[in-house]
Amino acid sequence: MTTTQTTPGGHFDIGGDLRVARMGFGAMRLAISGLDGPPNDRDTGLKVVRGAVELGVDHIDTAAFYYVQDGPAANEMIRAALAPYPDGLVIATKVGPYRGPDERHPSGEIPASGLRAEVERNLRELGRDHLDLVYLRPGGMEEPTDAPIGERFAVLAALREEGIIRHLGVSHVSMAQFAEAREIAPVTAIQNRFDITQPEDTELLALCEREGIAYAPYFPLGGFGVPDDDRVNTIAARHGATPAQVLLAGLLALSPVMLAIPGTGSPAHLEENMAAAGIALTPDDLAVLSRRDDAPYPPEGPVVRGR
Repeated sequence: MTTTQTTPGGHFDIGGDLRVARMGFGAMRLAISGLDGPPNDRDTGLKVVRGAVELGVDHIDTAAFYYVQDGPAANEMIRAALAPYPDGLVIATKVGPYRGPDERHPSGEIPASGLRAEVERNLRELGRDHLDLVYLRPGGMEEPTDAPIGERFAVLAALREEGIIRHLGVSHVSMAQFAEAREIAPVTAIQNRFDITQPEDTELLALCEREGIAYAPYFPLGGFGVPDDDRVNTIAARHGATPAQVLLAGLLALSPVMLAIPGTGSPAHLEENMAAAGIALTPDDLAVLSRRDDAPYPPEGPVVRGR
């Protein structure tokens, strides 16, 4: 494996005052690894969360709707594994999608009147008196739209003024929605879909670079499984790395504002993901990864499941 002596990912200051390593951890797959698979083992999940912090993670991304009916919940596992929380640990969460008690996935969005209760739910489940970073994710789980988000984002802005929330972000948004949110309160982070082989959100990423705003993409490994992509596989072989490591290293190399938050319920994959921060991709590697003439999207080929 080709590595550098110091981690190329380095650090980023969210909002100018929350310093985090650029390789973080996403909690979505703590409760369930696949889209419709069985619940994960809770004890293994606790081991993964503790292991992430031991390996240097100080930025965990979670949400109250990351749970399995009659199974584990991400927020509960984070609290059980880490409380009392170590100094410097930043926990980000998302609010907005509505998930009914018997639903496996969110089916709508919480109205403005319900967002305070959802923030308070995250506080209770995590055992915190404030939340470091809260993203508003509009539109449920559908494709992003340009529907107004101002009324709902204003609720979070008011909670920020109360000191319940430290920093605000937006997720799954268009450029117009991002601009609308910034008219109400400072936005310090974006969480849109992005992976190195399909850079769909380059305009917003470029804006984040100009403004010093963190960009923490969801599905950094392509979705619920690593794509079987010839470009990725070739570069992985060149570096003695796995395809997942190449995707993560590519994100960190692409932009200084990029924060990687890969999720997994596997201790082995956790170690693999963290090691990706030490892989030094070349400009030629990045050029190959971003070339799109041979990469249909969504991927037409098989994916490697079970991360």
